[in-house]
Amino acid sequence: MKKLLITYHAPGSRTRQLVDAVLKGARTMEETQTSIKGAFDTTAEDLITADAIIFGTPENFGYMSGALKDLFDRTFYLCENKVDAKPYAVFVSAGNDGTGAVFNIDRICTGLKMKKVFEPVIAVKINTPQVLARCEELGATLAAGLAYGVF
Repeated sequence: MKKLLITYHAPGSRTRQLVDAVLKGARTMEETQTSIKGAFDTTAEDLITADAIIFGTPENFGYMSGALKDLFDRTFYLCENKVDAKPYAVFVSAGNDGTGAVFNIDRICTGLKMKKVFEPVIAVKINTPQVLARCEELGATLAAGLAYGVF
């Protein structure tokens, strides 16, 4: 069974709503094993053994959260050449526009030679029903893509 990992930092309720929506979408696919871990608890082994990864973060000062940055700091060299072409996606709870957080996550994932397979979902200031539906779609798409061998 293919494994999807959702790793995130959600200190506030807005980001947690996005996490819950992504998880709800991912769990619609029984053929994929979806796990969820906080960024501080995620290890290099988790990233290496997952078949796809969804990264979630609030936007802090135009950047990803310190917890997600810590995850990349702790695991980058341990994952180098071990996650090549691994599918990933991103969601951001933003106070500004979220593009700085997405840009920097993408930069790190590009350095790891991972493959972005879904456009980032950015919730600016409020979580609209459309944004929550897009988060569910993100989770369901990655889970289905794994289950059916698209990724």
